[in-house]
Amino acid sequence: MRQAEFDGRGSCIRWTESPGEEPARVYVHGLGSVSSVYHAHIASRPELAGRRSLFVDLPGHGISDRPQHFGYTLEDHADALAAALDAAGLTGAELIAHSMGGAVALVLAHRRPDLVSRLVLTEANLDADPPPTAGSSGIATYEEDVFVDEGHARVLERVGPQWAATMRLADPRALHRTAVGLVRGSRPVMRDILEALPVERVYLQGDLSGELAGRQALEAAGVRVVTVSGAGHNVMFDNPDAFVAAVAGRV
Repeated sequence: MRQAEFDGRGSCIRWTESPGEEPARVYVHGLGSVSSVYHAHIASRPELAGRRSLFVDLPGHGISDRPQHFGYTLEDHADALAAALDAAGLTGAELIAHSMGGAVALVLAHRRPDLVSRLVLTEANLDADPPPTAGSSGIATYEEDVFVDEGHARVLERVGPQWAATMRLADPRALHRTAVGLVRGSRPVMRDILEALPVERVYLQGDLSGELAGRQALEAAGVRVVTVSGAGHNVMFDNPDAFVAAVAGRV
């Protein structure tokens, strides 16, 4: 396990990694998740062998620290992720990022283009104010202290065992602030960043999740949008073969 300070007060973002050739692949989890849980089974596939792979847990999640003074905005998370990649000695990494992690990856690519050479985004949040059915929207409806005292336990009961298994590892206050930051979005907004980036961009959408809003505009901007059959939001679990093919650049 490796770590890097991200807030100037000794708090550390942490990751595990497997050795290999570069450009490295950096796996970034979604809201209330853990990178290794969602991506280690993907990185271990023979089709992806031989590449350096990092599994980074964002602040407040997994094995990373969870300072109470931290803002947990998308920009805050992106800067913490940049600290990890700088400490790992990376430039031009491929980011494989899920959901909220995709939004963080986009902000990172905008703020630190030297760190990112390719993006593979899985149902990443592209717009502010997501629909009420989104997990972040439900969490953000609570006042922060109410969520910490009562709402966290309620949400864990509602989201189902798979998501709850990793969400319970996230600090409740960090989880709430991250959800609020995700609902607020970034400036420029994530979708605009994605359309403007000059690097290779792949966007995976599970067919069970419905049509991706604004797909034609994304494709016109050079984003390769892939609809994955038999998959919902967690494409890496629902159709790992298609996910591996996308990471390997075979779709």
